[in-house]
Amino acid sequence: MTKIAIISGTSGMIGMQLLHKLIQNSNYEYILSVGRRKLALKHDKLIQISGDMGIISDWNLEFLLRQEDIGGIMFPLVDALNKGTHEIHAYCSLGTTIKQAGSKDQFYKVDHDLVIGYAKFVKKLGASKFLYVSALGADPTSKIFYNKVKGETEEDLKVFSFDYLGIFQPSLLMGSRSDFRLGEELAKVVMKPLIWLKLLKKVRPIYDYQVAKSMIKYALNESQLRVEEIPSSVMQDINKKG
Repeated sequence: MTKIAIISGTSGMIGMQLLHKLIQNSNYEYILSVGRRKLALKHDKLIQISGDMGIISDWNLEFLLRQEDIGGIMFPLVDALNKGTHEIHAYCSLGTTIKQAGSKDQFYKVDHDLVIGYAKFVKKLGASKFLYVSALGADPTSKIFYNKVKGETEEDLKVFSFDYLGIFQPSLLMGSRSDFRLGEELAKVVMKPLIWLKLLKKVRPIYDYQVAKSMIKYALNESQLRVEEIPSSVMQDINKKG
């Protein structure tokens, strides 16, 4: 059976790490990147589809794939999708900040609405597993807006009844961002010694590649659980084991 990874949010820290690791992983025959724009990256396994993520539920994937096709090289993928002879693992690292979004309403549209829209899209395609990057402290009842939105998104994803839903809750992320965030950089200066000293595993910073590696590991494992929350501390343990 053809194994396909669909990923959205590739322009972010975790998304970029995920994309590179998925391309390198021999378990996946195709990597389908879905987003507002295409990345300046090419690989034989990688197919990039771009468009308005706000109306992703209206996308005709077969039509978009055929638009990208040259010489019929994507026919096996289109054929597998049409015949159902495929297994889809959907990865989602969509997210922004209130500052980037411009308002709480716009933040909600990205961190909740786009995530849920993407989940509907991949569910319709037949995705069996959904791996979602949430955050430490996500709670739909939280008084902290960021945590509240993440918590609501987690709860709404559970309604889709994927065969497996993995919710990854990293603490402060370490890695290279394309944008500068003063508050986050200051927090890294304060928190980074916790990594060196191996203290407070539940809250100490975690690297983007550690989250990406954990997501792929859980996607490829056979779990008896339908919904699983994976905290930062567990992701760090996974990466220690190699």
